This record gives sequence, structure tokens and C-alpha cells, in this order.
Amino acid sequence: MRVEVLPIILGALPVSAWAVDYLSASEAEALMFPQADEFASANLRLDSSQMQEIGKRAGIPARSEKWGVRIARRADAPIGYVVVDNVIGKFELITYAVSVGIDGAIRQIEILSYRESHGGEIRLPAWRKQFLGKTSAGPLRVGDDIANISGATLSCTHVTDGVRRIVAVLQVAREGGLLS
Repeated sequence: MRVEVLPIILGALPVSAWAVDYLSASEAEALMFPQADEFASANLRLDSSQMQEIGKRAGIPARSEKWGVRIARRADAPIGYVVVDNVIGKFELITYAVSVGIDGAIRQIEILSYRESHGGEIRLPAWRKQFLGKTSAGPLRVGDDIANISGATLSCTHVTDGVRRIVAVLQVAREGGLLS
């Protein structure tokens, strides 16, 4: 008697079987700051008062006291920052990168890896474009200044929350002298 195991194996695959990797972190930073001569790594370590300040500014917890930041430089002067982060979509992680200029304004958002079966529309340029030029002074909230995508509500909300957190982290780090 022959048993058909292929349908059983395929049915047991995790949701992340839909994962798509679009860009690596280094590809994203080069795309975000094509004029940069180099990228330097900075490992931020926030103290408890900085963590509280981020929570107050972002309206969500800072989540971690450690943040990796890539500093884009041109002619030895910083021109901006890139942070790669992960948030949960509905069930799986979404890896994304945010670039912020020295002025604190968002320059670009890139989705590096999307692992959900639905909601990949957040990768579309029209949705990501909504973030451009926004700072920590804006609401950066789905339904306020960032539109939701039907069928991708959790992905939209969680990426938007993550971007808001990163903008606050970078602002607090700059004010605290942790970034040059």
C-alpha cells in the first residue's frame, strides 16, 4: 500500500513558507543613501530615562535598550541614519529599514522581508511614500496620517508603530549625544 505523504508535508508547512526577501540590509542602506561614501555602525545603549522619553514621545514602549544604527557619511560628515528592525505582522516577522536624515525627517522606508501570506501591499511605493518627510512631531499613526490597507491592518499598524518608535529612538539618541 502506497501512502501519499507529499500533501501531508505541504499542509504542515508553516505560514512563513510565503516569505519573500526583497533586499538585504546593506542593499537597503545603499538605496536609501546613494550619495554616502561610507556607512559606520553605532551601537546605541539607552538608559532608563531615555527609554522612558522614547515611550513618552512615541506613545509605545522603546522595547529595547540596545539599537544598531548605521550612520551614512559623505566626506566624513553624517548625512543620515538607517535602522533595520522587525515587527510582527499578524503572525510572522516583517523586517524593514527606515532612513532618517540629520534633520530628523524620514527619507525612506523599505520592506526587506515579508513573511505573511497576506498584506504584502505594504511594500508598494504608494503606501511607503506616506512616511516621507514625517518627523517625531507628527502623529505617524494608521488612520491619522498613514492610510490603512484593507486586509493588511495589522501589518500597516505594526510597521507604522515601529517607524514611530525608531524616529523617537534616533531623536532621543541625537539629543543625548549618542549619535554624531
